[in-house]
Amino acid sequence: MEYEKIVSIIHEVIGIRKEEITLRSSFYDDLSADSLDVYQIVTAVEDAFDVEISTADVERINTVEDAVRALKAARG
Repeated sequence: MEYEKIVSIIHEVIGIRKEEITLRSSFYDDLSADSLDVYQIVTAVEDAFDVEISTADVERINTVEDAVRALKAARG
C-alpha cells in the first residue's frame, strides 16, 4: 500500500507514467526530477500518511525505495 500510494504521488507531481516507476528508480537520473519535485513528493507523502519525515532522512532520498524507507522510519 505504501509503495503504491508513493507511486501515485510521484505520478501526480512529476507526471511520469506509473508503469515507468519502480523501487529502484532514481528521482534525479531515471525520473528527471529536481530537488523541488522531491520536496513536493516528500510533503505530499507526509500529508497522505500524516507523518513527518526527518530532515536527515529527506536528504538521503535518491530513489523511490529510499522514499518508502523514509516513510517507514517516520511511522516508527
